[in-house]
Amino acid sequence: MVGELDTVTVGRIERPFGVKGEVKVRPLSDVPGRLESLTDVSLVAKNGKAMDTSVTGVRRAGKEFIVRFAGLTTPEEAGLWRGGLIQVPRGTVPALPAGQYYECDLVGLAVETEQGRSIGVLEEIWELPGNHVFVVRQGDKETLIPAAKEWVTRVDLERGLMTVHMIEGMEG
Repeated sequence: MVGELDTVTVGRIERPFGVKGEVKVRPLSDVPGRLESLTDVSLVAKNGKAMDTSVTGVRRAGKEFIVRFAGLTTPEEAGLWRGGLIQVPRGTVPALPAGQYYECDLVGLAVETEQGRSIGVLEEIWELPGNHVFVVRQGDKETLIPAAKEWVTRVDLERGLMTVHMIEGMEG
């Protein structure tokens, strides 16, 4: 298993599918053909358990995919990976144009205002019909920030920091 910084998350396992250990996967990559071309991957469960495996089958199911992994042969085995992530070595994914980022690179960033006030940590990215929304949490407080250039003024992956433009009433 490669280190977390050396991997890119390309999908999230939503739930088991069928009786042969397949899973329904939500893609987390905009790269065309990304899931269809998977071979060797790492699965990371919500509880931190990890498993290196290979993909033995992929087929499209609407916006999602049905994926079969070596070693998962029953719905019960597949169910253990519900909510887990599918990761590949970073070197196998193409570089993105300037100003675009992989979701896995953004989740976990500290988020602060242009004035340097901490808002929290980017914990989730919601994919809504109009645009994506960053879910930033600090303790019990949750702040939703549109994933748009008007709101996100800077992303510094090396420092692990995202700077955002806030307006009055935006913070919850």
